[in-house]
Amino acid sequence: MKQRIDLQLIAAIGGGILFTFLFWMEKQALNLLIYTLFLIIITLLDQEKPKTKKYYIIAGSHLLAAILVVVNQSVLNIITWYISFAVMIGLIHFPLLRNIFTVLLSAFLQIITAPINLLKKIMAIHFRSLSFKPVLKIVKYIIIPFFAIMLFSMLYSEANTVFANYLNRITTGITTFINNIVIFLFPELSFERFMHTVLGIVLSAGAFIGLKRLELEKIEAGFGEQLVREHRSKTSNSIGYMFIEVFAEGLLKRMMALKTENIIGIISFTALNLLLLSLNTIDITTLWLGKNIESNGAKYSDALHDGTNVLIVSIVIAMMIIVYFFRGNLNFYSKNKTIRLLAYLWIFQNIFLVCSVLLRDYQYVSALGLTYKRIGVFVFLLLCTIGVVTVYIKVAQQKTFFYLCKINGFIWYILLLVFGFVNWDVLIVSYNINNRDSINLDLDHLTDLPDKTLPLLNKNKVILRKYLSTSKYASKWSNDTTRIATKPTAPTDAEQILAFEKDLNQRNSAFKTKYNEISWLSWNYRDWQTMQFLTKNHL
Repeated sequence: MKQRIDLQLIAAIGGGILFTFLFWMEKQALNLLIYTLFLIIITLLDQEKPKTKKYYIIAGSHLLAAILVVVNQSVLNIITWYISFAVMIGLIHFPLLRNIFTVLLSAFLQIITAPINLLKKIMAIHFRSLSFKPVLKIVKYIIIPFFAIMLFSMLYSEANTVFANYLNRITTGITTFINNIVIFLFPELSFERFMHTVLGIVLSAGAFIGLKRLELEKIEAGFGEQLVREHRSKTSNSIGYMFIEVFAEGLLKRMMALKTENIIGIISFTALNLLLLSLNTIDITTLWLGKNIESNGAKYSDALHDGTNVLIVSIVIAMMIIVYFFRGNLNFYSKNKTIRLLAYLWIFQNIFLVCSVLLRDYQYVSALGLTYKRIGVFVFLLLCTIGVVTVYIKVAQQKTFFYLCKINGFIWYILLLVFGFVNWDVLIVSYNINNRDSINLDLDHLTDLPDKTLPLLNKNKVILRKYLSTSKYASKWSNDTTRIATKPTAPTDAEQILAFEKDLNQRNSAFKTKYNEISWLSWNYRDWQTMQFLTKNHL
C-alpha cells in the first residue's frame, strides 16, 4: 500500500517537473505526446487504478489526440488533446461513469481539488518518527487568515488611497526581498517558472491522486436510459410541488392528468408543425425549385446566417419540447399515437430544414470558396442531424434524457477525434486555389492562414498574382525607402506584385527564424514539412 501511495506522490511531483521541462517557452507539439506517454505509463503501473476495457479505449484515444497534435499542429488538435486529457482523468478515477458530461465534471473536480489531495498524501507520509502532518497543520492555520488579509487589504486599498500607497510600499519591499533570496539560491528560477511548475504538479496530481468520498458514480447510476412507467402520487413533499400548489393548485391538478397533457401536446405540435411547414414551403419554392441566390457575398452571407440562426432556435426548441412531453408516463399512454405522429413529423421537418441550410452553405462555398466559418456550418449541421436522429430514437424507443446526453456526448467526442485527422488550413487553401475559376477567390483570407500553408502559397504565387487587384495589395505600398510614402494614384500591377512577394518572403524568413529558435520539444510534422520545402526551394 505504501509503495502505491508513494508512486502517486512521486508521479505528481515528478510530473510537475517534467511538465515545466517540456512546456516552458515551447510550442505544444512533441512535448504533448511525451507527457501523454508519461500519464499512460504511470497509470498502468499504479495498481490502485482499475484497468478496464474502457480505460484502454480512452487511453488510446488520448494517445491518438497527442499524435494528431504532432502530425497536424492545429488549434483544433490541441483543444481535442485537452478534452481527451480531461476525459481520461475522469475515467481513471471514476471508471463506472457512462456520460461524457459527467466524466468532464469529475475531471474538473479532480483538478480543482488536486492541491488538497496532494497535501493529504504528504501528510500521510512517515519517516520513522518524523511526520509532515504537524508542519502542514501550521500551514493550514496560516493559509485561511492569509487569504482573508489579502482580500480585505485589496478592498481597503480601493476605499483609501493613502492606505493603498502604504500597502504598495510594504508589498513591494516584501516581494523584492523574496525575489532576491530566490535569485541568490536559484539563479535560473523565476517566479513565472515556479508557478508553471506548480501548474504542472496540480495537473499531474489531478491525474494520479484520486478524489475520495465523491459519489458521482452512485449518483449517475440512478439515471437510467430506458423510461419506466411511474405511478404519480397525489401528494408530494418536494419544495417545487408545494410552491406550485400554493400559486396554481388548479393547474397542478390538471397537470396530473395524462389526457390533458396529451391534448396540450397535440395542440402545440400541430401549431409548431404548421409554423415550420410555412418556412420549409418558402425554402422549397425559393431555394430548391427557384433560382439560386445571387452571386453576391452579402446575399449569400445573409441567407446562410439567417437560416442557421433559425435552425439553432428550431432544433433547441424541438428537443426541449419533445423531451418535455415525452419525459414520463405520456410515453405509455394508450392514446398517444397522434402526438407521436406529430412529433415525428416535426422531427422530419427539422431534418428538411437542416438540408435547406446545407444547400445554402453548399451554394455559399461554390461561389466564394471554403473558410473556417463555412466548414463550421457543415459541422454544426452534422451535429444537428445527429441530435434530431437521437431525439427520434428517444421518442420511438422510450429513452430518457440521460440517454440523449450520453449518446450525443459520445458521438461528439468521436467526431472531435475524427476531425483532427484533417489538415483544415491546407484543405482551405488547396480547395480555393483549385476551384479559382468557379469561385471569387479571397487572397486576403488565404494569406491570413497559419504558416503551414506557406508551401502552397509559394507554389501558387504566380496564380495568386491575378487576384491582387481585389486584395489589400491594391492599396498597399512597398516599404521601399526610395518611394514617396503617399501617392495620389493607385499602385500599378508591378507594385502590387512587389508588395505581395515582399510580404511572402518576409513570412518565409520569419518562419525559418522561429523554427531554428525552438527546441526538439516543439517539433511537429507540419512545421518540419514547411521548413523542408523552404530550404529545398531556397526561399
